[in-house]
Amino acid sequence: MPHLTSTATGTAHTDVRLGFGIPGFAHPLVAPVEWSELTRPGTPLDWVVLNVSRGPGDRPDPHCLEAAGRLRNAGVRVLGHLDVMYGARGFGELVSDAHRYLDWYQVDGFSLDRCPTERTALPEVRRTVTTLRALCDDAHIVLGHGTHPYPGYAESADQLVTFSGAWSDYRWSQVAEWTADYPPERFCHFVHGMPRGHLEEALRIARWQGASTIYFTDRVDSGGADDPWASLPGYWDEIVSRIGTGVSE
Repeated sequence: MPHLTSTATGTAHTDVRLGFGIPGFAHPLVAPVEWSELTRPGTPLDWVVLNVSRGPGDRPDPHCLEAAGRLRNAGVRVLGHLDVMYGARGFGELVSDAHRYLDWYQVDGFSLDRCPTERTALPEVRRTVTTLRALCDDAHIVLGHGTHPYPGYAESADQLVTFSGAWSDYRWSQVAEWTADYPPERFCHFVHGMPRGHLEEALRIARWQGASTIYFTDRVDSGGADDPWASLPGYWDEIVSRIGTGVSE
């Protein structure tokens, strides 16, 4: 895989306590069971992304407002989805979407999806993040790179998504050596197409590579036709029971 280097000797993490980051379920009317499951007591949730309609939409959506409200009342952090389009979206558009999320859904921060990874793009991303933090007190910011970016991005966000992709790639992936300078709480891994029989192996990889926020699903990416993150994995109950107990390797 691109942008990956070998694991540095002595940097493996085997005692990482894991929690879920939900990349964004389908609309609450389409996936009511999924949204309801997120308020189940004892579910180890770090945050949930609210993606109304490729962003906040054109007007407040009462169903999304209700779903977000239930999560926040349960103490779960809700993040607004901002599509950076690898740097193609303008600063003003992103800030406008952020205002809508705050005004309509009272989000707790933002997930910047399709975030660029290059060093040259860092100043503009840093500018955006600084503005978002000014708009929202104690905002939680997640940069959704999907791979290891230039290390400087770690100084701008609370968390980085350093893997987002298929199980066939994840099981052979390696972690960038610079991540050893940061605690596991700074990194997220999202894996689709992962069979139930490999769940323990996948959890071991996440802990070994030092990523404490995860989302694994057996749903597959059908070339953009289906969103693998839109619904719960078939083994949701099993994975909740495995990591909800706080058991580590």
